[in-house]
Amino acid sequence: MNIKFYHLVLTVLFTGAIVLMQSPVQAQELQWAADGYHFYRTVDGEIAELDIRNPSGKNIIVSKAALTPAGQPAIQVRRFYFSDDRQKVLINTNTRRVWRQDTRGDYWIYNTNTKTLSQLGKGRPASSLMFAKISPDGTKAAYVSEHNIYVEDLANGNIKPLTNDGTKRLINGTFDWAYEEEFDCRDGFRWSPDSRNIAYWQIDATKIRNYLMLNTTDSAYSFNVPVEYPVAGTDPSSCKIKVVNVTDGKTTNINVPGDAVQHYIPRMEWAGNGNELILQQLNRAQNQSKIFICNISSNASRVIYQETDKAWIDAKDASVGWDWIEKGKKFIWLSEKDGWRHAYSIDRFGQEKLLTKGNYDVVGLDLIDETNGYIYFTASPNNATQRYLYRVKLNGGAPQRISPANQPGTHRYDIAPNGLVAIHSFNNSYTPPVTETVSLPAHKPLNGAPTTINVDLTATKARPEFFTVTTADGVSMDGWMMKPTNFDPSKKYPIVFYVYGEPASQTAADVYGAGRNREYAGDMAADGYIYVSMDNRGSPVPKGREWRKAIYRNIGILNVRDQAMAAKELFKRNAFIDTSRVAVWGWSGGGSSTLNLMFQYPEIYKTGIAVAAVGNQLSYDNIYQERYMGVPTNEEGRSYFIKGSPITYAKNLRGNLLYVHGTGDDNVHYSNAEQLINELVKYNKQFQLMSYPNRSHGIYEGEGTGQHLRTLYTKFLREHCAPGGR
Repeated sequence: MNIKFYHLVLTVLFTGAIVLMQSPVQAQELQWAADGYHFYRTVDGEIAELDIRNPSGKNIIVSKAALTPAGQPAIQVRRFYFSDDRQKVLINTNTRRVWRQDTRGDYWIYNTNTKTLSQLGKGRPASSLMFAKISPDGTKAAYVSEHNIYVEDLANGNIKPLTNDGTKRLINGTFDWAYEEEFDCRDGFRWSPDSRNIAYWQIDATKIRNYLMLNTTDSAYSFNVPVEYPVAGTDPSSCKIKVVNVTDGKTTNINVPGDAVQHYIPRMEWAGNGNELILQQLNRAQNQSKIFICNISSNASRVIYQETDKAWIDAKDASVGWDWIEKGKKFIWLSEKDGWRHAYSIDRFGQEKLLTKGNYDVVGLDLIDETNGYIYFTASPNNATQRYLYRVKLNGGAPQRISPANQPGTHRYDIAPNGLVAIHSFNNSYTPPVTETVSLPAHKPLNGAPTTINVDLTATKARPEFFTVTTADGVSMDGWMMKPTNFDPSKKYPIVFYVYGEPASQTAADVYGAGRNREYAGDMAADGYIYVSMDNRGSPVPKGREWRKAIYRNIGILNVRDQAMAAKELFKRNAFIDTSRVAVWGWSGGGSSTLNLMFQYPEIYKTGIAVAAVGNQLSYDNIYQERYMGVPTNEEGRSYFIKGSPITYAKNLRGNLLYVHGTGDDNVHYSNAEQLINELVKYNKQFQLMSYPNRSHGIYEGEGTGQHLRTLYTKFLREHCAPGGR
């Protein structure tokens, strides 16, 4: 939903990235220099240039002294970006959170030639600037402030508004809540390569109804916190693409065919020149994708590539950038059209070529190394719980594995633009994350240094056991099991299932942290619990299109049945599981799965802890829920949502349920909790409720919140699903 879990747990998304889901801020990406050997990062509050071949050396580009304005404390660098000629450094500081990430703040420019520091946007409200970017010619900067776009002359500081119609609900250069949450859209404008124009999104959310969150604790009188939030079945915001000339302010509405309300435009970039845009358009149901090239001079748009799917089609992975090759004649595109997620080259007339043929999925693109003629990508053809680096020739062919064979687990790479070196990160369920620098494609440590990654394949220390279980329906699911410390197979132990179950995330990945429950205040294994997680159909793992899209119109049914049937198979083959002590828990989509498992299969699951769950799918946002469940325009369409919603089955509760929700959750609204409460009360079903005032979806704000939730979780589990072998 992008209802991903925002609690503290390491997981691997289908992008292949290992992420800590709790973080409310956007990380600064490592910035490579053009030569591919040097890179830039902050070191002790200063901006430094380093050489990957010489880790001990550094060249300070912007010192603390240079970052100190007259009469003010030194600027704390949150992010920084270089102009194309590397003569100016754009520095982001004093940031503030906008929904998920701290994308609002102040910006300064440091000129490396004149050694001067100046602030952008003087006169604009503090911490109001978003996505500032220096023009390709280095003479100007543009930014968004209060939903309008401004351009500033870097020589004289003159500021000119390029839009003036922006309001709280008419949004220029950035996005509304739903686009940000579900398409990962935040930065909503692009400089043209010739620095003459800016292309931008305009989102009209004026017809989107507000969900009114109620803040009852921050003042003597309660007040509303409105969130423009289009629930499933209601129209999305209108979306248009516009181009404004930075000299005369003339604005062109780009001619994108179709109803501006009944479509989405999740991706847009300049098409390698200053006169054409390229964009991806999805229809409302998100089962038809079209790629347009739009000429800004003639305002003519043409479809160069399109595809349809019986279920849904995803937006292009990266929200910024377009993967051009052959000097802009072709681009690389990922599609599931042949049943697997593969890379294709597509030219400007729609001619395509399959590059990664075979029964495997391309998890994500890591680098297009056109100089040496290769595409580097992440995949795992033989084990969906792991991730490895491969490469294939730019004209197609058999994939070549680059990651070492003696390092089973999850690999991640930040590859230099030259394709010759990379920062390599590795971890698995028993190896903590470790990083090294390597040469490519040999995958050898730089300068002949010994590898820092030594995987002990014979280690006997506590680690989860990975398994595959095949259900009565013939579905083979991957999972891990952490057994109790000093496990005795002659005894029977309680089992706790950790679930997510929806298309936003994978839980049974071979990563460090698998088998460990960070919501448990203690050591589950030492206390005598079996801890298990399994990935059902619909989870975003590299098992092909049919696996991932089997869940279409079946969230809350198919994924829940897969989990229940897999649990039954585990009980059959493991006599040490005490079927009278079976618990399940999850957060967000996992909370929804927990409720459905407790309600639909009460004979299996005796105890459940559901956090921030969607109780009624018709109350969740339209982009996510309609993508996976269809557009509920009639009774049949609505029936899928109702059939998969936990409130439909609440009357079946038999076991012990703890339900947890933050009243300030802008993602899964607290109304979901109240609808569920009403159903449970209606049928006299007793349960325990914990509402955290004004906490968001991650339930982390406020002093002591995390510790309180862990204590509550642990106490409830131990009371209702007693630990220890018997």
